[in-house]
Amino acid sequence: MADLTVETVTDAVRAQMEATPDIRLREVMDAAVRHLHAFAREVKLTPEEWLMGIAFMTEVGKSCTPSRQETILLSDTLGLSALVNLMADRHHGHDATDSSLLGPFYRENSPMLALGDCIATAPRSALVVFQGQVKDSAGRGIPHAAIEVWQTDAHGSYDMQIHGEAKMDHRARFVADAQGLFHFRTERPLAYNIPMDGPVGRMVRAQGRHGCRPAHIHFLIGAAGYRELVTALYLGDDNYIDSDVVFGVSEALVIMPTADAASPFPDLPAIRYDFALARASGEAASRVGADPSTLVQANA
Repeated sequence: MADLTVETVTDAVRAQMEATPDIRLREVMDAAVRHLHAFAREVKLTPEEWLMGIAFMTEVGKSCTPSRQETILLSDTLGLSALVNLMADRHHGHDATDSSLLGPFYRENSPMLALGDCIATAPRSALVVFQGQVKDSAGRGIPHAAIEVWQTDAHGSYDMQIHGEAKMDHRARFVADAQGLFHFRTERPLAYNIPMDGPVGRMVRAQGRHGCRPAHIHFLIGAAGYRELVTALYLGDDNYIDSDVVFGVSEALVIMPTADAASPFPDLPAIRYDFALARASGEAASRVGADPSTLVQANA
């Protein structure tokens, strides 16, 4: 038995994992060990810093509840979620709408509303109308596409932050018509801070970052035979449009309300956006995010 050194400990760990039956698990863990050890050597990680990191990750885990996903928030603020999303998208060509992050505030089984309804149960600010069409890559409307939307309220908070699991607001599901057309009303989205009262917020403040997301509304769109689209639309006049703390903005997803006499609600500012779906190719689901309650239940 040879004594381990700073240089040889990595190979010893990798050798011990070589018998892992699952090929993909072996590949992922081998790379994780190599890069994690290289990081520790590069920064000359001290025992005190190692323990601080352990305590930080422990607190991140303890902060997760059925209505709060601090670990996804950590991944988002480090740009890891954006990277995974970009890698998942790069093989699907340029005909589909750009994707964006699902984020830590998605909830399953939001209320089903009729086209034209308002997703805010008690609006406290000016309304806008979102309208558009769900299309295939050739520009043809996709009949009866399923559309989910969610956003913050007039104070910049998601329903989960205020009500936990007790109430849903500013989120809904719709079914497009036979031509793939849809429209609904909502309060104009606002910029907001990510949750800053936990370990991720402390990290962001320590880095001198503002912790803000530009005003946006999330969309999750699907139809049989097509790849599910997870995306968001961002208001172009927002102060944080160029410095999103979770790196979710792309130029193609930036929009602005305009006057539209042909809108179903011509008295409201209108945002028109058509979404293009790629054909399904048999790959696994590509959501970068999840309903927090499902992750807590899965690990209970």
